[in-house]
Amino acid sequence: MAALTTHAAPAIAERLVGELAHWRHEAGFLCRTYRTGSWRVSLMVVNTIGHLAEAAWHHPDLDVSFPAVTVKLQTHDAGGITDRDFELAAKIEAVVRWRPGAESAALTGPPKDDARFRYLDDD
Repeated sequence: MAALTTHAAPAIAERLVGELAHWRHEAGFLCRTYRTGSWRVSLMVVNTIGHLAEAAWHHPDLDVSFPAVTVKLQTHDAGGITDRDFELAAKIEAVVRWRPGAESAALTGPPKDDARFRYLDDD
């Protein structure tokens, strides 16, 4: 296996833009908190992240509660943040934040006018 290169703080900050703008660099981890607003949605987010992490064989630390899920990524065997972390963060963000849109006429998503069916609080 090739050696993994860790990124320094300035390089990490440069990459936390665009699709990763909601992520932050904190205490040696890439972190993101998804405000779920319900236990049901927290579990759906955790299961989604679990599937992606297992498929990637790169496992985040998760803090799970009623109103939120916090994801913390670090390549432990490299002792810092590597491209693995950025790639998994981008995949998590893309899948958790995905919503039906113009590409689908059949998939409409939950009713937008009823808070009971909201998926994430920052929708």
